[in-house]
Amino acid sequence: MSMTAQRSLRRHIDGGARGVALGVFRSARPKQWVKSVLVLAAPFVSGQLADTAVLLATVLAFVAFSLVASAVYLFNDALDAAADRAHPTKCERPVASGVVSVPVAYAASAILLAAGTAIGALAGWQLLLVLGAYCGLQLGYCLGWKHQPVIDLCIVASGFLLRAIAGGVAAGIALSQWFLLVTAFGSLFMVAGKRFAEMVLYERTGARIRDALAKYSTSYLRFVWATSAAIAIMSYCLWAFEIRGGSGGDIWAVISMVPFVVAVLRYAVDVDGGNAGEPEEIALRDRVLQVLGLAWVGALALSVYL
Repeated sequence: MSMTAQRSLRRHIDGGARGVALGVFRSARPKQWVKSVLVLAAPFVSGQLADTAVLLATVLAFVAFSLVASAVYLFNDALDAAADRAHPTKCERPVASGVVSVPVAYAASAILLAAGTAIGALAGWQLLLVLGAYCGLQLGYCLGWKHQPVIDLCIVASGFLLRAIAGGVAAGIALSQWFLLVTAFGSLFMVAGKRFAEMVLYERTGARIRDALAKYSTSYLRFVWATSAAIAIMSYCLWAFEIRGGSGGDIWAVISMVPFVVAVLRYAVDVDGGNAGEPEEIALRDRVLQVLGLAWVGALALSVYL
């Protein structure tokens, strides 16, 4: 083989390897790692985030959850590769399009799972239990529970809740019942809103996105997200009065209710319009919602750390 041919072959191999690596990275959904920021919630509201040991445990929980979640995404893409090829948009995913082969996707998933578990072990066995629960639920979702109405909503919402719990158990922080209720129903509100948006799209265009949508109606999903929003608001208000009982931070805890409630109502506008497909995209493009979020975090920080 000539030198020119050898160089051409080497460039082709290198380009292919880079393409596969990039495809694996895309399939890992790095944008979704922002969800793992929820591990900061418990240390933040407990007033211990500035503690070095707590911060280190929280960072470990963040990295562990991000890697394990990426492992699940890769596993799901490999499992659904054949079905995704027939989908109008999912066919562009790296695994479905053939950029990343199914065996490579499974191998990458196993590597990420092992890495996430190893990092989680550094923070303690309690975090491993939470990661195990997350993996069990998500794998069940991938293998068929995603086609079961209501069950699919609860499993997706549990992913947010378990992230919040992970931050607490990794740092050894006791979790308030109100904290868990706000997180659980706030998560269900966002998930039901996303399904509502998918249902609206289905009714407008006929482009069904999920099999479970055939068993839902927009009125039912509206009931779920509206109920979840109401419970989340009520739980937060009760929690806010508990945060700093009898201290000077009480007034800021009460004030924090205002931006929290307004932010939920603002987000509900997008949900009601069928535009809540991806919560993180709404948060990134809605400047008013960002201001409300900052005001809420600021008031909450003053109530906890003042």
